[in-house]
Amino acid sequence: MKSITIKGSQRESVGKVATKALRNAGQVPCVLYGGDKPVHFSAAELAFKNLVYTPNVYTATIELDGEKYAAILQDIQFHPVTDKILHIDFYQLFDDKEVTMNIPVKLVGTSPGVLNGGSLRFPKRKLRVKGLPANLPDFFNADISKLKIGSKLFVTDIDSNDCTFLHPDNTVVVQVRMSRNATANADDDEDEVEDGASSEAAE
Repeated sequence: MKSITIKGSQRESVGKVATKALRNAGQVPCVLYGGDKPVHFSAAELAFKNLVYTPNVYTATIELDGEKYAAILQDIQFHPVTDKILHIDFYQLFDDKEVTMNIPVKLVGTSPGVLNGGSLRFPKRKLRVKGLPANLPDFFNADISKLKIGSKLFVTDIDSNDCTFLHPDNTVVVQVRMSRNATANADDDEDEVEDGASSEAAE
């Protein structure tokens, strides 16, 4: 999984006054959990742009006073009016310790059901998984090239990449449903054409 570097400074004071001063200076107060003890730090708000405002999922390399920590974004708080970032919690990653994340799903191929006028539904754009950091992919591929009208692709049809899906096996990732504009099933159409051609040849 790709990583984005966040350069910050450790915080000595974590009180409300100090926190407010950081925000007024364009800094975001953060906490890194998962290690021996929580690490309080701050970084410029612009440093989080590519980590927060994206549909993709990345790990973070947090650089603090010469020390580097591998982490994932665990929780984020926004201002209810301005949408400015108020606070971020990170969770430290270790090579031998499994972590839980939501990984995006990328559709691959063209659905014959959609070509016939069916409606594509994509209820699971992200899948929650548990695995070692080295096994976490940037995204999961969902091959829809065989989905006809009425077909469904379940979480069990997705390559887990040595991770464990934290969803029931019957979880629908993507499906093609009938719509008003849908034509008859493509296979049925082909069968009718073949039958008609056979009858004409017999005559």
